Amino acid sequence: MARSKDRAPAVFELRSASMTLVVVALKTTDMAAIEAELIARFADTPDMFNHDPVVIDLAQAEGDPMALDYGPLVGLLRRFNMVAAAVRGGSPEQMAAAAAAGLGEAPEAVAPQARAAAPTLAVVEASPAVDDVPAVPPVEAAAEPVAVAEPAAAPAHVATMIIDKPLRSGQQIYARGGDLVVLAVVNFGAEVIADGSIHVYAPLRGKAIAGARGNTDARIFSTCMEPELISIAGTYRTTETPLPDEVVGKPAQIRLDGERLVFEPLD
Repeated sequence: MARSKDRAPAVFELRSASMTLVVVALKTTDMAAIEAELIARFADTPDMFNHDPVVIDLAQAEGDPMALDYGPLVGLLRRFNMVAAAVRGGSPEQMAAAAAAGLGEAPEAVAPQARAAAPTLAVVEASPAVDDVPAVPPVEAAAEPVAVAEPAAAPAHVATMIIDKPLRSGQQIYARGGDLVVLAVVNFGAEVIADGSIHVYAPLRGKAIAGARGNTDARIFSTCMEPELISIAGTYRTTETPLPDEVVGKPAQIRLDGERLVFEPLD
């Protein structure tokens, strides 16, 4: 006897979801410029993204006369472990091309109190000078509502990662979603990355990348500040621009003030 369709168990549910997504805000459709900027920013941090879904925002490139080829763009983002999921803010022609390429249309950002903030990766036509790289403000990303609404679950607590051994050249540590504490030297050629702040209770001589996903409140602390590169939420500085005398080789902290890095000695 056939089972009634009315009594058949449901094999899936449709629910609304509040999701935090990375937004890639393009300022040009020039693929060569986009590729060069991605390489400049992320070639040294290949593990910054972990096949994360991203929204391509074209609001600032809507008037760009150059056609955007989504196939190469999607492939380029995948090289950096980003998966293009949707597009928003483009011209009717750009949005139609996105739909033809199998990409969804993401809703425009909603009010901050309704959604969690997500970092934006602003890709410009050419890499600016080190001291002029701006910190990119958070931009809201929204998921499309579907059927039955359900309150979003509270985010899981992310423990601070603690490393108590020296880091040699070529080693990389990434504290995804939280802070990183290192109790030993970070040697030249080593790399420490955190979505939150970085604390090094020893000489910091390698690369330190805090606020890796756009947290502008993140800071970098060290009892001996000698880094070859430091970055907070995309604003970075290398040894080509020496640190101020009052902090180099001394206990210090680095933080963001608007669009510039601030270096402060610690007593």
